[in-house]
Amino acid sequence: MEEFSGLFSRFPHLKRERNFSFARHTTIGCGGEAAVAVYPSSAEETAELLSLLGREKIPFCFLGAGANVLPQSGFFEGVVVRFSAMRALRAEGELLYAEAGTAGGALCRFARESGLSGFEPFTGIPMTVGGGVAMNAGVADGHFSDVVERVTGVEDGKIRIFSAKDCAFSEKESVFLQGIAVTGAVLRGRPLPPAAIAENTERYREKRAHLPRGRSMGCTFVNPEGMSAGKLIEACGLKGLRVGGARVSEIHANFILNEGGSAEDVGALIGAVKREVHKRTGILLREEIKRIP
Repeated sequence: MEEFSGLFSRFPHLKRERNFSFARHTTIGCGGEAAVAVYPSSAEETAELLSLLGREKIPFCFLGAGANVLPQSGFFEGVVVRFSAMRALRAEGELLYAEAGTAGGALCRFARESGLSGFEPFTGIPMTVGGGVAMNAGVADGHFSDVVERVTGVEDGKIRIFSAKDCAFSEKESVFLQGIAVTGAVLRGRPLPPAAIAENTERYREKRAHLPRGRSMGCTFVNPEGMSAGKLIEACGLKGLRVGGARVSEIHANFILNEGGSAEDVGALIGAVKREVHKRTGILLREEIKRIP
């Protein structure tokens, strides 16, 4: 850890974890290790940390809840930046402020207790607010782009406020996937009695009940315009297709399950599905998942 001695001396109170396991901290359950993971406690500390990493040319990546990502095998000689120490929540009128490390479940509960609707579509999605904003998480009925008012982020080592327009949201995309850290977001809800929000929440929970169980990244591919990626994969006869310990789910073909496989198995299966769907339909599926580091 000599290469990070300057980092640790500059931030003596920064929580850190050596030999960080991607397999233990991601929903797909594979991947190698990183030299260290760090947990900044504020936007200001994040800005100082990222500025130092940039100056020292130390590679880094961000990791939220570890869903919708495929870590690579091998050893990452760099720093994993996580925001689980930043989980503040507060509401004022129709606005709700959440720090990046706030879990999706905590966000939904707080919104319900505050009488703010619009967050029910996030029910049951494994995520943090930071990752949800960065990847514009959601379902057909609602994404983060529908509720974001503004985002606090760190770009080039400096704290910046991003308007909803600045976020450049699109289908499972945003400007934050270009190496900009999300440290918090102001979200706008709609007033609704908590009992009505609870009813909506239960409806979304029931919708997710049919999804495959097991280690996965959630949906692997973005739905093409007006189409279902899962149905396309199924129509190509690819349910149950296996590479090593990775398998296309027979329940929902847009889910790839890891049954003791490696990151290489999962990546090879993703490639095989893309090639076969393109060969049979002419449609090139776009990956929804992000590869890290």
